[in-house]
Amino acid sequence: MSQEYRRCCGLDIHKETVVACVLPSDANRDEPPRRKVFATFTRDLIRLRCWLKQCKVTDVAMESTGVYWKPVWNVLEGHFDVLLLANPGQVKALQGRKTDHRDARRVGEFLQDRRLDPSFVPPRHVREWRDLTRYRAHLKQDRNRIHNRIHRALEESNIKLDCVASDILGTSGRHMIEGLIDGKFGPEFLADRARKRLREKIPQLKQALRGTLTDHHRLLLRQLLADLDALDAKVARLEAEIAARLQPHSDLIERLCTVPGIDVIAAWTILAEIGSDVNAFSDADHLVSWAALCPGNRQSGGKRISGHTRKGNRYLRSALCQAAWAASRTKDTYLSALFFRLAARHGVKKATVAVAHQLLRIAFHIIRDGGRYRELGGNYFDRLHPERTRKRLIRRLEALGYRVTLAPHDNPGPNTA
Repeated sequence: MSQEYRRCCGLDIHKETVVACVLPSDANRDEPPRRKVFATFTRDLIRLRCWLKQCKVTDVAMESTGVYWKPVWNVLEGHFDVLLLANPGQVKALQGRKTDHRDARRVGEFLQDRRLDPSFVPPRHVREWRDLTRYRAHLKQDRNRIHNRIHRALEESNIKLDCVASDILGTSGRHMIEGLIDGKFGPEFLADRARKRLREKIPQLKQALRGTLTDHHRLLLRQLLADLDALDAKVARLEAEIAARLQPHSDLIERLCTVPGIDVIAAWTILAEIGSDVNAFSDADHLVSWAALCPGNRQSGGKRISGHTRKGNRYLRSALCQAAWAASRTKDTYLSALFFRLAARHGVKKATVAVAHQLLRIAFHIIRDGGRYRELGGNYFDRLHPERTRKRLIRRLEALGYRVTLAPHDNPGPNTA
């Protein structure tokens, strides 16, 4: 039986150059490796691809270096049996033995010996989803910065609107700030612009809106509000584009939104970061490990040194932690029960990450199996170990000075332990 032909190449990628090292095939190990340097312009990358084809290369590996690997990946994608992106930590060179040619050869040798774990690179359309959702996240961060600058400008001019209104840029707050910018109305008139429940605080608003606003502050606030409106319009257009591109997966998004804490934005982020096909991950454990939402593993000498989580995918982690915080505020749900159960023992931050971990596992099974979320209920842990629950409640009542006698219920409900 003939052995399968395999020839590996390692690429060392930089901003302006790509160093390629083609190793001999498995059948002819005596042949010397071939090396060549290419520029990173598109024409030169096409020449690189043609040269690799002439060398009969089947497997190509490259190191993840900032964004410089992406142009090379775009040109080589779909033209070789194996195209692998390696974590830089796996191919790190020893100090004093590092050159571009050695780096390329080392990457190729690691690939040839199957010592590289491939990084997850989603298909092109999913990468485009990523660009849009990540750009939206950055725009929202810019909006928060402008919000903070508006708050600072009001504070500098002795306007204490945030001490009375919970949202200074809500409907009422926006009308009041615009009135302050015009400079034609007094605090009494501006306070009367309050809407709904904020009208109950009109006396406090009259005091909060009496400040030392100058022409400088009015100019600054006018520019900041214009920037805020421009960002809001840009975010709205971007969200419309994302919704249009993800329209074929509307059923999957609707099923993800049935999970407590996950809204449409979180569902968009999940699909953009892991894709609508999760077969790249063998199971849910593999996915949460890739997302760094599980305890880290650092052990030496038989002792566990640290269990801190890794950095992982910060966009996915941020969206899931926000969803976990929202889930903790839901009523009579399994996720809120899990949050408060863990928060009592490990603190709020660790409980949030644990619930985010659970949310990602749920999302994995919904995407892979095509099912829907089934709520276990807020008393899930009580029903899981009814004897423990009974003993714990008896101890709490006895600690308060009661003598407890239990009798079975005549008509136990469906959730009675």
